[in-house]
Amino acid sequence: MPQDARWEGLRDKATDPAIGKLVDNAMLALERENPILGGALPKEYGRPSLDKVRLGQLITDLSNLQVGGRTAEGRDVLGQVYEYFLERFASAEGKLGGEFYTPASVVKVLVGMLAPYRGKRVYDPCCGSGGMFVQSERFVKEHAGKIGDISVYGQESNPTTWRLARMNLAIRGIDADLGDANADTFHNDLHPDLKADYILANPPFNISNWGGDRLREDKRWQFGTPPVGNANFAWVQHIICKLALNGVAGFVLANGSLSTNTSGAGQIRQAIVEADLVDCIVSLPGQLFLSTQIPVSLWFLARNKENGFGQEGKTLRDRRGKILFLDARNLGEMEDRTHRILTDEDIFKITGTYHAWRGDAEAVYGDVPVFASPPLLTTCGREITYSRQAVTRVPPWLCLT
Repeated sequence: MPQDARWEGLRDKATDPAIGKLVDNAMLALERENPILGGALPKEYGRPSLDKVRLGQLITDLSNLQVGGRTAEGRDVLGQVYEYFLERFASAEGKLGGEFYTPASVVKVLVGMLAPYRGKRVYDPCCGSGGMFVQSERFVKEHAGKIGDISVYGQESNPTTWRLARMNLAIRGIDADLGDANADTFHNDLHPDLKADYILANPPFNISNWGGDRLREDKRWQFGTPPVGNANFAWVQHIICKLALNGVAGFVLANGSLSTNTSGAGQIRQAIVEADLVDCIVSLPGQLFLSTQIPVSLWFLARNKENGFGQEGKTLRDRRGKILFLDARNLGEMEDRTHRILTDEDIFKITGTYHAWRGDAEAVYGDVPVFASPPLLTTCGREITYSRQAVTRVPPWLCLT
């Protein structure tokens, strides 16, 4: 922290007419001393149109706030404040807020299911403000690890969101490779040779303007060329392409991706199922996301379902030819009139069931009230464990005739 960028200096000069320029200089000094922040901080406080009296008053008001204290020692207080404002800003932005913010409870489910541990590579191809990485690091720390035990790679196309991610990670001391600038994942892959152990993502739902007409022969389309008018299965195939030999992935998709047959999407989905990459599907309730009220699904893929590795490197049971369906549509509680959250108990039910089924948890998999599963069902050459609530008939997209 360079001397001319410290808060005390700005506080003492809050009434200086040049306070805007002083703040900009502090931002430049921070970037100079911390390359991880290069190009990420705003430097527009010296512009003539900004009221310098109000800026000074804001600095004074912030200086009078008590943040932390003895009771908060050892906690990520500044990170929690930043995360709080990200969530509030995303909520105020409504649909646009979904571009950079994934609800914390959904991120916890994704991270809890994949259970990243030390020495592994974590990747998010559409990282938004970096929440997946923050939660992954938090998971590692809670399991006797520390910041830096995992390698973090990501990419974001929106320049403002890319800067938010850089700040979000830097404020927590997380060193991540997000590239030197924002970039489109489909048309400018910043990590072309990466093979990740864990991939977490919340791709934008059903985007039609992804430039698919210019990528008809792309090498990533191993299971079929995705439709020009919908990028869902372009994201899925990009993620598969990035998976390491024992890699696992968890990501959010609109529910329509489970059943649509438009423009060849059904054939792509069938090919992915036939390749035995789908490990688990979780049906979530509606109103979890700021950008949409509709329910969505979580997809979990595994490159190696025979003897891959789970929590803390535990060998998993052979799950070849099997897919687990979890019905979580009735879980969660309303935080306000329009938004639902998954409680810690809900998250434990989902992640605990999955880990018991995979064989890397102490619990033995069996029927529980939320996920009341009958015996394994074999249909269309595919063995499926499913929830009595979630499936009243075998999903048509799994019938591989």
